[in-house]
Amino acid sequence: MTRYQRQMHLPEVGRDGQAKLARAHVLVVGAGGLGSPVLHYLAGAGVGSLTIVDPDCVEESNLHRQPLFETKDIGAFKAKRARDQLLARNPYIVVQAIAEALTPDNAESLVADADIVVDAADSFAVSYILSDQCLAQKKPMISASVLGQAGYAGGFCGGAPSLRAVFPDLPTQAANCATAGVLGPVVGMIGAMQAQMVLAVLLGQSPSPLGQMVRMDARNLSFSSFSFLGAAEPSAVWPFLGRDGVRCDDLVFDLRGEGEAPEMIMVQAQRRQIDGLAGADFPDDQRLVLACHTGLRAWRGAKQLQAQGHKNLALMAACAC
Repeated sequence: MTRYQRQMHLPEVGRDGQAKLARAHVLVVGAGGLGSPVLHYLAGAGVGSLTIVDPDCVEESNLHRQPLFETKDIGAFKAKRARDQLLARNPYIVVQAIAEALTPDNAESLVADADIVVDAADSFAVSYILSDQCLAQKKPMISASVLGQAGYAGGFCGGAPSLRAVFPDLPTQAANCATAGVLGPVVGMIGAMQAQMVLAVLLGQSPSPLGQMVRMDARNLSFSSFSFLGAAEPSAVWPFLGRDGVRCDDLVFDLRGEGEAPEMIMVQAQRRQIDGLAGADFPDDQRLVLACHTGLRAWRGAKQLQAQGHKNLALMAACAC
């Protein structure tokens, strides 16, 4: 137990708490800028089982904010390289690497196997897919987002409101680290906050981070926090579907242009632009499924159709299929 001696001195941990961590299984979706510090600290704390889900490979532009990886790792799968790094640092834990995307088709089983879920993905669709599953299965989820020099980390589901309750609408633009930029230390601090929240939930600390959000503005060197325990779940939810979730009688519209996506998301899909949805007459008894790359255009299209009186709607994101 020498490895964990310093944290076991804490009254919140001790031998009983360390045993809780050893028995825990944490699902971490995303092994990038947020996932790197999350995984590092959870493995270091002795969390017994970690499952890493990430389909991407290490790129040179990742290295300034993803300290799990080195120059020699460029081109390797992040999930697999992260597993190797974690086991080299702590060979007494179990780490499973899944170099695949988190989708609506595999999310249910992955969440079911975990005690707590970490959303460290750089995808709105993946975050909502995880939140929907965690809410349905009553599993806690620690989610975070960083852009530029600001970000947040919060504890959702598991008895607290879901991500949809706090963020009922997607943003109007799909800005990310690649397009808007980010400083490495900001991502590291938010990721470390996620790890701290995970440990607090697993140890049963009070107050719980579930229903709480911490925001950081590194440019102004400021932190703030608030409780969202009273947030209500939205009455209308448009689920994100995987290919297996689409029914044969669904009307599927791929909102991507032919230059963006020569092959449509599904064989039965029809290519449409958002403007082409306005005023269109669709059967009331059929579900309308809107698809795009990130889910943002599909979301905007669904809002437009809702305003026209359509209620049976669902979304698809190619990045999560």
